[in-house]
Amino acid sequence: MKKINIVLYEPEIPQNTGNISRTAAVTGAALHLIKPFGFEISDRTLKRAGLDYWDKLEITYYENFADFMERNPEAELYFFSAHAEKNYAEVDYPDGCYLVFGKETAGLPRELIESNPERAVRIPMRKTLRCLNLSNAVAVAVYEALRQGGFEELE
Repeated sequence: MKKINIVLYEPEIPQNTGNISRTAAVTGAALHLIKPFGFEISDRTLKRAGLDYWDKLEITYYENFADFMERNPEAELYFFSAHAEKNYAEVDYPDGCYLVFGKETAGLPRELIESNPERAVRIPMRKTLRCLNLSNAVAVAVYEALRQGGFEELE
């Protein structure tokens, strides 16, 4: 089965993180959460959104982005941003790739997108609108990466 890593950079809304954790659990993706968070991990809303899947998750917490990079130095990162030029569906996502998403109110830092243009991707949408909901964007990206692997071991 193709290994996918979902990375949330400073997530702010517990319901989104809970929904994303459920997507991770049902697809077998690992979830990486980079602090600071806009909520407490024990938040009831976060747990409720993830339902009873918390024990099915492979989840890792990081103090900041530097901590994430230090612990994953060889990670093949793909940065999802409305400011990127490349269409997410034009990328071949390798086994073990890391799909990186920014916080709900601000996205990823511009310097990450600008310093990694070959790995910065966007989900197409109407020009007059800002962005998709974070949990929806993660689902779109994860399922594209899994589709490329033939949905191995998924029913």
